[in-house]
Amino acid sequence: MSQRLIRLVATLVALFGVLVTVATPSSAAASGPPAAGTASGSPELPAPTGRYLVGARTLHLTDTSRPDPWKPGTAFRELMTTVWYPALFPSARETPFMSAQLSTAAFGTAELGTVRTHSTTDAVSLPGRRPLVVLSPGFGMSRASLTGLAEDLASRGYVVASLDHTYEAVVEFPGGRLEPCLNCTGQGGPEVVRSRVKDIRFLLDRLTSPSSGLPVDCSRIAVVGHAIGGTSAVEVLGEDARVDAAATMDGTFFTPPPAQPVTRPVLLMGAQWPTAGGTPAANWVDRWSALAGWKRWLSVPTAGHMSFSDAHWLYEHIDLTGTIPPVLAPALFGTVGGERATAITRSYVGSFLDLQLRGVPSPLLDRPSPAHPEVSFVSP
Repeated sequence: MSQRLIRLVATLVALFGVLVTVATPSSAAASGPPAAGTASGSPELPAPTGRYLVGARTLHLTDTSRPDPWKPGTAFRELMTTVWYPALFPSARETPFMSAQLSTAAFGTAELGTVRTHSTTDAVSLPGRRPLVVLSPGFGMSRASLTGLAEDLASRGYVVASLDHTYEAVVEFPGGRLEPCLNCTGQGGPEVVRSRVKDIRFLLDRLTSPSSGLPVDCSRIAVVGHAIGGTSAVEVLGEDARVDAAATMDGTFFTPPPAQPVTRPVLLMGAQWPTAGGTPAANWVDRWSALAGWKRWLSVPTAGHMSFSDAHWLYEHIDLTGTIPPVLAPALFGTVGGERATAITRSYVGSFLDLQLRGVPSPLLDRPSPAHPEVSFVSP
């Protein structure tokens, strides 16, 4: 690998916290070159597949029980989260994907501020209590990177909260205050996972409180995450009895297996780009035996690490080559298209949650599907 490519990889890791396997010259490139935003209008995220309208609410939370782990001298932890939910009526305000200011600070371009979503801010909630799903993004990535999945799950009847882990990404607080990414070196580690577990458990405290005003069914909760957000989700499952199920999307485990096997359901879904020896790049084999309950390991070999987030779709609709060098596209996005990657992620994560939180079975989780030939079942 050339020194220039090594520097490019290091830059990407610092920006996104991605553990990448750079493709060899024989590897296929991502489907099509990155495209700029459309001239006729703003790019629009793939439409949700469920039957409900979607509302969204942004929450600014303060955890006074602990100091911030990444900013010395800060006596409390501040967090931002967006909550999506089934709506009875829309409001007059479309929920932004992110502000132009945050887009510029995080990506060097204001273009992500033009992306349109399918939810409206502070819409009237549909009556009735709903299962809760917490989403944790990849290292260095904004909570906005899981908007497509969040809106789809909300349209299917879930309350969904995507969480920013402050100082692990650029985060915008009320009033336009931006906090930088102070801990963006490498891909994270055990200390990041442990901090995220505390963030997620604090968020659960707030969302399940009667004072939250959210239509949450506290007896049905799952945590899902991308990359280190996913491995943090599995870690929370082993520590918090309120959580019924967890799913990780292409996340390497940084902590040792728990002393007691995890008996609640776990979904492992990854791109699994192979190493030189042909074995999966992630260390899921080591963790598999510590999962003693319902479990599935699904592989999407044509996907890349970013295919399970909105980053893949965004790369095909906005010119992000200044942040993500095209030479890294095969490792990050594989050969599957962004729309298809979004559909696969929504289908399998949604089916997993339907089974574990609603008791609705799906053949997608039992056997290969001709409708999703890209997905294979792994049996370590």
